[in-house]
Amino acid sequence: MELPKAFQDRMRALLGEEDYEKYLASLDRDAYSGLRINELKTSGEEVPDRVLTSWERIPWSPNGYLCPDEDKPSEHPYYYAGLYYLQEPSAMAPASFLPVDPGERVLDMCAAPGGKSTELASKLQGRGILIANDISASRIKALQKNLELFGVKNAAVLCEEPSKLLPAFAGWFDKILIDAPCSGEGMFRKKGSMPKFWLEHGPDYYAPIQKSLIHTGADLLAPGGMLLYSTCTFSVQEDEEVLAELLASHPDMHLVPLSDFPGREGGHPEWSAEIPEALYEELRLPARFFPHRLKGEGHFAALLKKDGEAPDRADSSSRRVKLPAEAEEFLSELTWDLTGYEYRQIADRLYLVPTGMPDLSAFRVIRCGLFLGMVKKNRFEPVEALAMALRADEYPRHVSFPAEDERVRKYLKGETIDLLPGEAPGKGWCLVCVDGYPLGWAKCTGAQLKNKYHPGWRMM
Repeated sequence: MELPKAFQDRMRALLGEEDYEKYLASLDRDAYSGLRINELKTSGEEVPDRVLTSWERIPWSPNGYLCPDEDKPSEHPYYYAGLYYLQEPSAMAPASFLPVDPGERVLDMCAAPGGKSTELASKLQGRGILIANDISASRIKALQKNLELFGVKNAAVLCEEPSKLLPAFAGWFDKILIDAPCSGEGMFRKKGSMPKFWLEHGPDYYAPIQKSLIHTGADLLAPGGMLLYSTCTFSVQEDEEVLAELLASHPDMHLVPLSDFPGREGGHPEWSAEIPEALYEELRLPARFFPHRLKGEGHFAALLKKDGEAPDRADSSSRRVKLPAEAEEFLSELTWDLTGYEYRQIADRLYLVPTGMPDLSAFRVIRCGLFLGMVKKNRFEPVEALAMALRADEYPRHVSFPAEDERVRKYLKGETIDLLPGEAPGKGWCLVCVDGYPLGWAKCTGAQLKNKYHPGWRMM
């Protein structure tokens, strides 16, 4: 790999010759792969035991596992059931480090493609509100799909420049995650195109963007709230200097320690001539990941807390919404707990939305809450997102096949499924599952399942 000379000179000066040679050697190894369990649907080691030939726990992610290079977990039916997210191990750190509790208001400011948002939603356990925002319209579809695949009910997906959130949301969020766009120095091993990209858009380009984002985040944060700032770069200009400017301008914000793990490096404020020594001790609290010291790519993460007491918030009461008869008939069969949620209809689309969801009419909203289905003349058609948010026992007509059953892959490819005697759950809409985990919908005719799996989600 050919590294930019300016980058080589800086890294050699920062690390010293011996450590720099170890760093260079690490770039010749293939990047590590990781799998993170969706704790909205499952927990423990049963899934990695079924999906991976062997595994190793990721020290900084309680539900993360290193995958062997030869395994292909993206081809397993459990991936299509939303039981895990495939993610580079170091990239699991930001959402893992942000302490989120059920019921809180959470913002993922730069959310696409959804790895962080799915973990934050998992921590919320269906209670509270997640606003997943990303400025990139081209990346927002992946974010939406991943939230739907994970069965997330309490999220809104926005496509906005973050500062536009301030008039409506100043001081509103309990927790905020900013995985900021950066020069990508930590991704050189994983993405061979990054060194060339670095020459075009290096630290000088990104530092002003990052400072704007973190200042916006501080203003959006409620008293007593916490903000996690992260990048995938080694640059002190994009890391410690961004934090130092925030601390100087926001005396109510303070860095707090992160958990320790093997290979963890602290912050290095001494690498910068711009940072006053009075901030050195505090700026050593973040965590920096080097690829030659742990099994992951380069990363940086810092946790900040805002002074003050968290505001008391009254519980929002649900509004009784009259549903169309077609939808009422279908939804009345569901046995899920709707405490803290309400139905909303927009034209012919029906949604389930947390009762505390704010008015988002001023923003570009891609999705608000859980998309349930389409209200059509004389019928209601459930969509994939609803299937993924259910447990098998929450819908009366369901059929479950073992992961090894060839009919699972046929279903995921959009084919009609033949049922054996005694397997038919009854005529009408049927929830198709693998080992008890929902995959999607079908129409049961008695001896067959007419496939209704989302065409855009099908296995190739």
